Amino acid sequence: MTDVVVLATADWDHPLWTNKQHVAVSLVDAGCRVLYLDSLGLRPAQATGRDLRRITKRLWRGLRPPRRVQPNLWVWSPLVLPGVSGGLGVWLNRFSLALGLGVATALLGFRRPWLWTYNPLTASLLDLKSFSRSIYHAVDAVQEQPCMPRALIELQERRLCQRVDQVFVTSPQLERHLAPYARRIRFDPNVADQGHFASAMAMQQGAIPADLAGIPEPRVGFIGAVSSYKLDFSLIAAVSRAHPAWNFVFIGPTGEGEPYTDMALLNAEPNIYLLGQRSYNLLPRYCAGFACGWLPLRINPYTQAMFPMKFFEYLAAGLPVVASAIDSLSQFSEAAWLCDPTAVAFDVALRGCLAGEGPDLVTRLALAQEHTYKARTERMLHTLECLP
Repeated sequence: MTDVVVLATADWDHPLWTNKQHVAVSLVDAGCRVLYLDSLGLRPAQATGRDLRRITKRLWRGLRPPRRVQPNLWVWSPLVLPGVSGGLGVWLNRFSLALGLGVATALLGFRRPWLWTYNPLTASLLDLKSFSRSIYHAVDAVQEQPCMPRALIELQERRLCQRVDQVFVTSPQLERHLAPYARRIRFDPNVADQGHFASAMAMQQGAIPADLAGIPEPRVGFIGAVSSYKLDFSLIAAVSRAHPAWNFVFIGPTGEGEPYTDMALLNAEPNIYLLGQRSYNLLPRYCAGFACGWLPLRINPYTQAMFPMKFFEYLAAGLPVVASAIDSLSQFSEAAWLCDPTAVAFDVALRGCLAGEGPDLVTRLALAQEHTYKARTERMLHTLECLP
């Protein structure tokens, strides 16, 4: 049984599950034992209620041993200074992380585990040689997020790619960006918990949550973080004003990864509903009440390097999809409406989508069934088994 330390950039109990949590579970399902490390904090803490709450929770959890969240899967919250870029702070973080991780792995009986990291600063924080295998899984251009130390991340990410045994990436742009520095690199797009979201198609009308059922149809749905560095708020507002009979529902926290998001444009439109974050277990029930899923993304360096997890989640739920034509989605144009990020283009695509035109259900579901966590994890593990 392989032991794996997953160094994440998202806390385990974050309401929006990402690659990190899903991959940890998939590794356990594949027969591994996993220690999941909560985010170390890539950006400096901000004077916001959200960051202050996270710091308080981290202080409490950091003094406790790893907690088991399911068989063969434990979570530990390291005590480190967030957003440190050099000097004594880096030394303190390195010392604290090494000491705490040594204790945690000893308590669990881990011996020479693999390191599966999402943190581009890993090489400055951990001795990679202390792990029997090292993997960097690049899932975002995190340096392009607000308030991030861009130059530091880019420098350390290149260093990390040169030193790990394997680099995995989730978008063509990330592959192009990191390939010159990696000894071994493999592209596999983001995938979905296909069975979980497919349950939306079997739900009866009464299973739709009351807060969604009270909103008139048709409902155009979005699930994920509502942040202006990713979503085009001006486009969303323009489309909603042009179609007052349509209702646009957003499920997820506002300002995630962006401490000072201005929601004024969206709040001004009566047919835009910001319902806030919901439990992951409830998301298929919300999808069951949508006429389609959409991804009104900005076109910028961050989105051009991303592969939105929501794309295959929508498809798995049986929903037609309308999305901005970002680079990573272009190869899947047969299963979705991909358009320029303009109100005119989205108007045409949404009209057709709501009229039942475009890619049919069989095509959408077939694509979703090809892109599951189980299948991708099996491909990744096979790649690692073939390493010299």
